[in-house]
Amino acid sequence: MLKQLLSWKIPKPVLYASAIAGTFGFACLTKEWIGGPRYGNYVEIDDKVTIVTGANTGIGKETAAELARRGAKVYMACRDLKRCEEAREEIVVDTKNKHVYCRKCDLASLESIREFVSRFLKEQEKLHILINNAGVMRTPNSKTKDGFEMQLGVNHLGHFYLTNLLLDKLKSSAPSRIINVSSIAHKRGEINKEDLNSDKKYNAGEAYAQSKLANLLFTRELSKKLDGTGVTVNAIHPGIVDTEIIRHMSFFNSWLAAILIKPFVWPFIKAPKQGAQTTIFAALDPSLEKVTGKYFADYKEVETSSAANDDFTARWLWAVSEKWTRLTT
Repeated sequence: MLKQLLSWKIPKPVLYASAIAGTFGFACLTKEWIGGPRYGNYVEIDDKVTIVTGANTGIGKETAAELARRGAKVYMACRDLKRCEEAREEIVVDTKNKHVYCRKCDLASLESIREFVSRFLKEQEKLHILINNAGVMRTPNSKTKDGFEMQLGVNHLGHFYLTNLLLDKLKSSAPSRIINVSSIAHKRGEINKEDLNSDKKYNAGEAYAQSKLANLLFTRELSKKLDGTGVTVNAIHPGIVDTEIIRHMSFFNSWLAAILIKPFVWPFIKAPKQGAQTTIFAALDPSLEKVTGKYFADYKEVETSSAANDDFTARWLWAVSEKWTRLTT
């Protein structure tokens, strides 16, 4: 019987199909391992009011869904209301939480941010968690409606302005938390004090790294200003995540990359749900109730670059940001 089994010839198509299935299964297991465990500490937040920027897709959508799943009131602050509403409906059906709201908030417009905050303050008496998640990466050389370089304007100045307009509400709701989604790209960043707005020279990669470094300097300076208020602020690196943030990187969206690169790197890139876990940890974990001014990745506090620890530059950037956003005249 054994000799008969060994003598059978397995058709090549079956062998190929088996090899492909095995490879795919291994890739899926690798992706799960690389992505890390899901945040498993169930923290009830039924009475909490939260805001997530850029919540219609990617990490922001997964973050909003998890907050809704745990019972929070979730404000999805998005530029595209149509896509926001589609995501909101999906989250409500999935979580059975009807307290999920779409609100227009274009971080490339100070006016839009003011309008969002004005409406929010009329609707809610509290704000417990603010997650500054939205971002753009390697955009073409362009400006926001207020004349800021797009990446600096959206990733830093828009969130700087939004956060400051909401600070009184966060303080009155304490204990409360602010989470700034940064990136390991900050380690390549440098604050160009001579050309912060990239008016003289524009490099998409350098401008992105500068904006992510600005997130950390903002976190550092804000944590000092909030000392003793019961409001904490921390930054996180979500990892390398497969989201729409690469929409401006034409090569990675080409058919060539789809064939030659993406199949091989897919197992090593986090899915949006995996990328959202450190944000959720920083927003909810009881161990971080009094932790502020820190930077986390994969649930752990990690070191920043030396540039991100520069108090003088942090104060300089804060003063410039105040002036440019007209928080002070």
